[in-house]
Amino acid sequence: MTTPRTEHLVLPGVLTAGQAAETVAGILAVQREDGAIPWFRGHHLDPWDHVEAAMALDAAGEHEAAERAYLWLARHQNEDGSWYAAYADGDFADVTDRGRETNFVAYIAVGVWHHYLSTGDDTFLERLWPAVYAAVEFVLRLQQPGGQIGWRRDDDGTETADALLTGSSSIHHALRCALAVAEQREEPQPDWELAAGALRHAIRHHPERFLDKNRYSMDWYYPVLGGALTGAEAKARIERDWERFVVPGMGVRCVVPNPWVTGGESAELALALWAMGESDRALEVLQSIQHLRDADSGLYWTGYVFDDDAIWPRELTTWTAGSLLLAVAALGGHEATCRVFGGAELPSGLESDCCA
Repeated sequence: MTTPRTEHLVLPGVLTAGQAAETVAGILAVQREDGAIPWFRGHHLDPWDHVEAAMALDAAGEHEAAERAYLWLARHQNEDGSWYAAYADGDFADVTDRGRETNFVAYIAVGVWHHYLSTGDDTFLERLWPAVYAAVEFVLRLQQPGGQIGWRRDDDGTETADALLTGSSSIHHALRCALAVAEQREEPQPDWELAAGALRHAIRHHPERFLDKNRYSMDWYYPVLGGALTGAEAKARIERDWERFVVPGMGVRCVVPNPWVTGGESAELALALWAMGESDRALEVLQSIQHLRDADSGLYWTGYVFDDDAIWPRELTTWTAGSLLLAVAALGGHEATCRVFGGAELPSGLESDCCA
């Protein structure tokens, strides 16, 4: 194991250099030798959270470990371009959920672009391009006429046309990163541009095309985090429900009205705030969840039930630590993380009112 680079992972009231190194080491300790990163050992791996943890490793300079994570995906991609939703302890031969969730599948594009920006490794990009291409093609086969993305295909081929706003917003981000990969390879994908534009239009103007999950904080901030809403639109959305979801000094509720704040949602909101140019508020959110840090492992508990003063569930997840490290890296000016989540340099797609 190398010594992680922590200068951009130091943030007052959030992480010291030593604490950042402990958190990175905590993720590495969970990663399997074959590259898989489950939630924690003995739990499952899902492809989205696996990528989130891998990006955090790249942000810390652990490029070899991150590459092994992406190669795990490349080796175990299904013939249709997908991955299954859950693998027991990261064992590709032990699938516990054989569904294929579109936002899980798409997220490889975000991770691959982040790794390339972190390393400049053209050989890696060439090697992972087929996996990214196949994943995007799988996802776009579930795009609906209104632009939104159906959220799942079952193992028997049954497709769920219903769309999730959080998942589709994450896919919007992934499509932009996939377009950046294609642009770097000089392999333009105009159909992807049209798909990204139609998806952005649906997210911005047609909430009725998505399942109603507005009790969940992810549906609140993900259109901003995924880059579909920017500027005044993003500001208005965040301000509208700030008091509904944010518990001062504790973090962000996962779902209202439950008295449960979660580290992952809090860190993601901080990243969205940073992308909006509100670094001060992002810092305050990150500072508010330090009660979730486990001093022994450097990892973070998933959540806290404040009415009962109880850590729940009793699990230290790699993706919670990963999301926090990525938010800190953005605030600390890590170039690859800023470029991927800032969005200014990502292709925007070709939005129109064709799906109005």
